[in-house]
Amino acid sequence: MELATIRIKNLRLRTYIGIKDDEIQNKQDVIINVVLRYPADNAVESNQIDNAVNYRTISKEIIALVEGNRFALLERMTGEVLALVMKNPRIKYGSVEIDKPHALRFADSVSLMLEESR
Repeated sequence: MELATIRIKNLRLRTYIGIKDDEIQNKQDVIINVVLRYPADNAVESNQIDNAVNYRTISKEIIALVEGNRFALLERMTGEVLALVMKNPRIKYGSVEIDKPHALRFADSVSLMLEESR
């Protein structure tokens, strides 16, 4: 079995994330990184998108989910993005890390990562 790894790197979006008043009222930047693995034998052999995991479709779904909602916690946002990725039955492993830049003084960002396998 040929296992493919797809990485969506540094997907930069804006959304409502946080619990403080200014975070609730103003969109903030988030940076999303996704890793997914799936058996790619059929895609390698056929060279057909129908036999592959379409990362463009997944990216568009993540954008719609994140930019179209409000989140109090990074845990909730990360969990929802991971659930979206894992709804594709071909995907055997998914990892989502979301950075919230400038969430803490003196730090570039705070991030949270969740993983799931089947």
